[in-house]
Amino acid sequence: MTDFRSILGAPVAPAPNSVRDRLDAVDLTLLRMLMTNARTANNALAKEAGIAPSTALSRVAGLRTRGVIRSYRADVDLAALGLGLEAMISVRLSTHTREEMDAFMATVSVLPGVISLFFLAGQNDYLIQLAAPNADALRDFVLEHLSSHPSVQHTETTLVFEHRPGSNTLGALTS
Repeated sequence: MTDFRSILGAPVAPAPNSVRDRLDAVDLTLLRMLMTNARTANNALAKEAGIAPSTALSRVAGLRTRGVIRSYRADVDLAALGLGLEAMISVRLSTHTREEMDAFMATVSVLPGVISLFFLAGQNDYLIQLAAPNADALRDFVLEHLSSHPSVQHTETTLVFEHRPGSNTLGALTS
């Protein structure tokens, strides 16, 4: 099948799984270890993957260059910082122009306490993961930044009692 975008000079995005298809067992081992602990020493990565330390170093650099590894983060105890209340806030907008949606995302993603902002398909448009010191601060966030926003039609807040990250994210690659 001819890809007319290339004929017309438009950029052609790589196939959705092109990077995944080039990941081998060594790459997946390195990724699993780094996803568990991004500070794993290079020698430990090499030993677990069964490769030389210099190879592990170049493999991890290659994963960064290819965009497979985007960043390294610290898992911070939010309660220890005085942000002991975590919530997920569903947001439905009243209008769905590209400009309004982009403006909403740009505004909300930098508000204090926002951990993540997810753009969704379905009944709601966004899901905001938020950390707050207490219920009053959560209420104030919703009232000051969401309920008063001209594009917001509806919000629904759900409190998070406990959060456990998944431990087998890469398992989906083998199925």
